[in-house]
Amino acid sequence: MKVLISTLEPSGNLHLESLLSEFGDEVEIGGIFDEKFGKPIVSSREFGVMGIFAILPKIKLAKQSLEKMVEIAVDFDKVLLIDSPAFNLRLAKKLKEKYPEKEIIYYILPKVWAWKSGRKKFIDKYVDYPIAIFPFEKNIFEKTLYFGNPLLEQISYFREEPVENGIVSFLAGSRKSEIKNLMPTFRELAKEFSCEKRLVVPPHLDLEIYGDISDFKIYRNSEEALKNSEFAYICSGTATLESAIMGVPFALVFKTSSLEYSIGRKFVKLKYVGLANIIFDKLGICGEFHSEHLQNLKIKELIHEFKNSNPKKFISNSKILRKLLNGNPSKEIREIIFGKS
Repeated sequence: MKVLISTLEPSGNLHLESLLSEFGDEVEIGGIFDEKFGKPIVSSREFGVMGIFAILPKIKLAKQSLEKMVEIAVDFDKVLLIDSPAFNLRLAKKLKEKYPEKEIIYYILPKVWAWKSGRKKFIDKYVDYPIAIFPFEKNIFEKTLYFGNPLLEQISYFREEPVENGIVSFLAGSRKSEIKNLMPTFRELAKEFSCEKRLVVPPHLDLEIYGDISDFKIYRNSEEALKNSEFAYICSGTATLESAIMGVPFALVFKTSSLEYSIGRKFVKLKYVGLANIIFDKLGICGEFHSEHLQNLKIKELIHEFKNSNPKKFISNSKILRKLLNGNPSKEIREIIFGKS
């Protein structure tokens, strides 16, 4: 079985790793993904940017990659798209128009509940198997399948009791622009703590982009850093959901350029930014799961979050979250790939 893969995000490659483990040697892959999985036509690391202005230089690369993906698709049995809607929706459309009989599986769907609701029609029209990762997405798309969230397959540590050791972890994101915006605040914040301060650096990134990291102990794996941390400060994204599932209290922090922030606030219609908060809000579960600090970051307020966290309540909410997200999506997707669903 030959499967054409398209995943441009670090988080998408994390989920691809779980899928490939489930597929075993029965699947041969090609397309766009991290180089550690084989030989892509272009490495997903080439697309590792965030923000309107950071994306502009990548437009030419995206167009060339899109054309190449459509060209080589003729040699593949099925198509698996993971996240990255700006690229993958265009790819789905072009593939279905050229190869109408070729099945397209879309895993980690566009967040049309947050913005760009018009993307729903592309999923309904061009995707054969839309696979959601949040329970409230089940009724959004016409053919949605929900098998649980992939993070439950990847996380091995689940906190049952509060930890009080003073260790604090800092996760500045997986994109260079996120890191550049947050590290000045993280460096200043770290000076307020006397115990161990852990900085999580994703495996695909070089330490040089972080600047001065002399106050931090470096970790390359987020779960390893978080599992015996008392508290964490985490950039918005998948890592916030990971920490919420694990039961490790944290504060979400986010900062970008003033213009990009203004544009985002205009078009993104959500009460919360953090995924755990969004899940609880969408499902009508009362209360904020974790705090959120956006754009105007104040050190005193961030220190207050650490000193006044409620780890017992956090762990209780974490257990609720795990039940909502429990499942085995990789196994179910394997069944779809091999036509057994």
